This record gives sequence, structure tokens and C-alpha cells, in this order.
Amino acid sequence: MIRRLHRWPGLLAIGLLVVLTLSGAALSVFPAAERLTAPQAEAGLSVAALAGRVQVAFPGVEQIRRSPSGRITAYWFDQGTPGAAVIDPATGHGVGSADPNVAERWLTSLHRSLFLEDGGRIVMAVGAAAMLILSASGAALVARRAGGWRRWFAPLRGPLAGRLHVEIARIAVSGLVLSSATALWMTASTFGLLPDGATPPAFPSEVSGTTGATFADMQVLERTPVAELRELSFPYPGDATDVFTLKTDRGTGYIDQGTGALLAWSDLSGWERISETVYMLHTGQGAATLGLVLGLMALGVPVLGVTGVVIWLTGRRGRSRIRGNQPARRAETIVLVGSEGGSTWSFAATLHAALTQAGQTVHVGPMSGFAPERYARARRLIVLAATYGDGAAPASAKGFLDRLNAVDPTPDTPIAALGFGDRSFHRFCAYARAVADAAQAKGWRQLIEPGTVDRQSPQDFARWGRALGSALGIDLELAHQPVLPATIGLRLVSRCDYGAEVQAPTAILRFETPRPTIRQWLTGGGFARFAAGDLIGIVPDGSDVPRFYSLASSRRDGFVEIVVRKHPGGLCSGQLLALEPGDTVTAFLRRNPAFRAGRGRTPLILIGAGTGIGALAGIVRGNARRRPIHLFFGMRHPDSDFLYGDNFPAWQDEGRLSRLFTAISRGSRPHYVQDALRSETALVAQLVRDGARVMVCGGRDMAAGVAEALTEILAPSGLSPAHLKAEGRYVEDIY
Repeated sequence: MIRRLHRWPGLLAIGLLVVLTLSGAALSVFPAAERLTAPQAEAGLSVAALAGRVQVAFPGVEQIRRSPSGRITAYWFDQGTPGAAVIDPATGHGVGSADPNVAERWLTSLHRSLFLEDGGRIVMAVGAAAMLILSASGAALVARRAGGWRRWFAPLRGPLAGRLHVEIARIAVSGLVLSSATALWMTASTFGLLPDGATPPAFPSEVSGTTGATFADMQVLERTPVAELRELSFPYPGDATDVFTLKTDRGTGYIDQGTGALLAWSDLSGWERISETVYMLHTGQGAATLGLVLGLMALGVPVLGVTGVVIWLTGRRGRSRIRGNQPARRAETIVLVGSEGGSTWSFAATLHAALTQAGQTVHVGPMSGFAPERYARARRLIVLAATYGDGAAPASAKGFLDRLNAVDPTPDTPIAALGFGDRSFHRFCAYARAVADAAQAKGWRQLIEPGTVDRQSPQDFARWGRALGSALGIDLELAHQPVLPATIGLRLVSRCDYGAEVQAPTAILRFETPRPTIRQWLTGGGFARFAAGDLIGIVPDGSDVPRFYSLASSRRDGFVEIVVRKHPGGLCSGQLLALEPGDTVTAFLRRNPAFRAGRGRTPLILIGAGTGIGALAGIVRGNARRRPIHLFFGMRHPDSDFLYGDNFPAWQDEGRLSRLFTAISRGSRPHYVQDALRSETALVAQLVRDGARVMVCGGRDMAAGVAEALTEILAPSGLSPAHLKAEGRYVEDIY
């Protein structure tokens, strides 16, 4: 509901909001410019002294005004000709024209009414209302994404468009709420929907009927500093019954021109003070710095509009269209989807079609929209949940666990959970397991045991579907056709071959970085943004199933690099190792946020063997800040497969690599990477105690041997790989 409330006002009013905010941002400059250029009255200068100076310079003065910026303007008649000027309060003389700024008047008319008078004011008020709704709903969505109001400025992840949208919103939302709310107040006041509140004093019924009092005789003017002045109007020349009218920050009064006595006074009402404060907050008049801050915040709206549209379009492309999707209140089966990149939605579409064909009424929606009170006819709840990063909720599942834990009483409808992930990750389907555990803890009856789908496997999905069909008493065949991400051709620019001597052909393949489109820059799609340790999916000729390789480079390196070893009968590895410079392959990028070096200066212990060195070498290459890195690398023989052997000396000289430890498995005394770790027990234990982060990349057997060795090394310290994993200091990319 909140997401829809945020989306549609923004999409429908984006053009109007851009005009409204850009014109408002431009207008915010004028109060500050006026404050800087207008001569200011010296501290303690009284209105009496100012009026005397102005009257000497302009004997026919009729009125003196002071704007909230401190600019003083005098208006006079000279032999029947009106005049006006900006006044230097130190002398009373004019120092500049009082004519209105043409650009400011034009922008003000555009901002207030689109040059359309009252009809335009109503349109702009609608825009302000849309902005208020967007700001309030956007704040709620930011808090939901961050994990609560207390985590408002929590670090962000995901595509550039989404991060930029939230970063700007987090900073600008308070200003946008203030500007839109005050705009609505001022519009309501303009149309008489709010009380005027002005209560000027009654004009005095009796005056002295004389003239000639000096400003020094007028004690109220002597006591009033210029800093409080708003307006001083002089009596009509020759009319002894007229009076001086004084308006200040405190109220309005009348002064006898013959005696200088204060004849009547009325303080500003509370309502007037509120209205004036609203005007100040909206225009910046009297608060130039605040006006500039609000103007800067308003400049974020066009960027919010562009990124918001990009996010919306990306989401629409990511979701498979589900025909015949039933409203939640009428559906027998509720299917909720937690997806980060959109692929899980395609599985949901396949499930929806199969259940519908079997005679079920089915509703599919995001997990973030979980609302049991809407499932009046539901007989079962099915959750399809991907995992983001190290066990976190994906984008469309934010807040699901909190809502599930808050359900009371627990519904009678049974629940089934299916996780989607990559088994090479340590936290494989961890979020789906967390959902199943939370439901079980609430006493929610399970329809079937929780299932998992590895790397979008149609076979895993079909097996789970048969189990679901058996529980429902129907024949359910889920024939899913995976939808691959958009692919791109990568052109090979160079290769470096190894391994022929040990009958294990291996190559470091370097491809040209594709030039991203503007949309890819905003969304982070394609190869617009990647880091060492991310995955590149290669679709070999003759197969629809991609093979994944860890990247040994990042975007700033200017190339896409992977390490490939030829496997006997390997379709993809064989095709890759047959490439020559200039040849191309079909590929796509997959983020691997769980395998990151992280920020900070704490040491890194990198452990890898064989082609696992690729991602680790990329991390070393990108270590421009010279973070301490200790690399343990296992190979068969230094003469055959010492991958990146020519690069390591230079990286050590540059401070990118602190220490390199190698293990040779095909020598006279076989030595594996776990043996190298044991040889440096004291160093490894000390580094871990100092907060080091451990990163392991390579085959499963190697990773198991490394975990065993580290268990022995860390035992005296009371630590273990399990402890480090729980702290996020031990990550693996294994295959």
C-alpha cells in the first residue's frame, strides 16, 4: 500500500513537481542575494533616527519599509512625481533602484500559479499535495529498507539508481515535507480557507489636530530598533487629522503627528505569528540560510524523479507478467515472492500457471505486501524466497519477518517455503530457512518440508512441485523455462596460458569492458559496475545453461578478466580455452555481494588454490590503499601454473600485497595450501586476533582442508571458522 501510494503520485505528477521544485530552488537564491547586497542598519539604530535621516534626504517621504532581509526602501512624492529607492540607513540616501527584480517576479508567477492565476494556484497546490504524499510515503519506505527509523543512515547496497534515490531522499525528505506543507498552508490562506487572524487597532477617534512633532518626541519610535521595523507610514501632507502608522515584529500602532504620543496599539495575534512563520519557512524571507538549504534539497527532486522512473521500469522488466492473477481476497492459494534481481518472479509465474490450470484460484504478490487479514478465502500460503548476500532479505521481502512475527493469532492455513540460491555460497537459501523457522516458531502448520532450488535449476523446481502437488492431491508438473539475464558479447583482447606441463591447460583471459548505456549506469545493470569476486555467466554454444566464473578484475581496472582451467569434456571451458584475441563470447554479470573484502584497514588473509586465485588476485590488484594482505596460494608446480606469478613482485613493491605464501602439490614433498597455513600458525593466529578477515576461494576439497587447518590454528585462541563466519569475518567462494 505504501509503495503504491509513493509510486503513482510520483509518476503522474513528475513534470509538475520538477517545475515546482526547480522554480522554488531558483527563488531560494534571491533572499540570500538580497541579504548580501542590501545595506544593513547598524546595531541599536532606532526607527526615529532612521526616519529623520530619510526625511532629510527625501522631504516628501510617505513610507519606509524594511524587508525580512534587512533591506530598507523609501517611497516619496516629489512635486507630484512618485519615487522609490533602496536606502543606506547610515545616511538616509538612496543607493539603488527599488524596482522589482524581473526574473524574480517571473519565477514567482511560475512557481505560484504557472501564470494561470487562481486556476494555476490550484494546480500547484495539487503538486504540493503530491510532494507531501511522496515525502511521507518515501520516508516510510526508506525506513523500511534501512531496517527501521534508527537505521535511517544505514549503508546501502544494490544498483546505482536505487542507492542514489534513497541517498537523496534521506537528506532531502525533511525539507520537502516542510516546503510542501507550508505551500499548502499558504494556498489555503490565499483562498480564504484559513482565518485571516489580522487584528489591527481601531483608528483613533480623537487626535490632537496639530502637527510638527519631531521624531525625537515620538518615544515609541525612539524605543523601537530598526531591526524590528516592518513599515512606517507618514501622515498625508496637510491633513492634521491623519497619523503615523507603525508596524513592527510585535504589532501595529498609531502615533499622533502633533504630540508624538502613541494613540493605539495592537499586538500580533498568535495566528498572525504562525502565518508569518509559515511564510518565512517557505520563502526563506528572513531566514536566507534556511531558504538556500531548502532550495538545495528541492534540486534533488529531478534526480529523484529520474531514478524513480528507472527503478519502476527496471522492476517491471524484472517481474514476469502473470496473467489472470487473482485479487488476494478471492484467492485460495497465496504465493508470495522475495526476489532481488527479479528471476524468482519467473518461477512464481510458472507456479501460478500450473496451479491455475489445475483449477486453483491464485494470487501472486511480493513478500513485502504480506497481510493475512486480506487472505479471507486462502487455504494455503506458499513463499518463494531468494537470499540476498549473506542471508539477508531480498528487495521485495523487506519487513516480511517482522510482520510474520507480529501475526496473532496464527492463521490455520498451512505454509510452504521454497528457497532460491547458489549452493556455492555458505548461506545457501538462508533467508528461506529463516522464514520457515519463524513460521514454525509461531506454530504455523507446514504444508510440505521447506525446499531449495540451486542456481535456478528447473529440475529442483520440478521435484519440489511434485511434492507440493502430492500434498494438494493434484498432478502438478512445473515445467519451468529459465529466463537468462540480458547477455552481451565480450571480445577477448589477450590471454596468458599455463598448465600444459601438468596436463591441466589453464588461461588468464582478459576481455574488453563493454561500454554501458545510460540506463545501465543508473541501474548498475550489465557491466556498468562490477568488482573482483563478482561472477560472470558464460553461455556456451550448444547449451542454454550458463557456467559461472569469478572475476579477477573490477570496473576501475578497465577490463574483464577470468581464470579458466579446461575440464575433461567441459563444454564451456573447452570453448573458452579455444578463444583467440578478437573472438567474442556471450556473457552476463551476476553480483556476488557475499564475497567482498569489506572496508577498513583490518588485515586480509586470502586463501586460494588453482583458478581460485582469480578473485583473490583481483582483490590484491585493487588494493590501492595498501591494506595489509597476506595471500596463501596453492599450485601444482611453479614452472607450470604459478598464475599471476609475474604480477606478485610488482604488487608487493607497490604495497598492495604484504606477504605471499605458496604451496606446491606436485613437488618431491607435496605441500598444500592448508599446510602453508599450518607453517605460519603464529602469524595467522595473530592476524585473526587483530581482526583480520579471511577469504577462501577455490574447490570444495581445498576449502574443507583450509577450514580444518584454521580450526586447529585458532583453537588456542578460543576462536574457530564458525565464530568468524558468525562475525562476518570468514567468507567463501567455493565450487
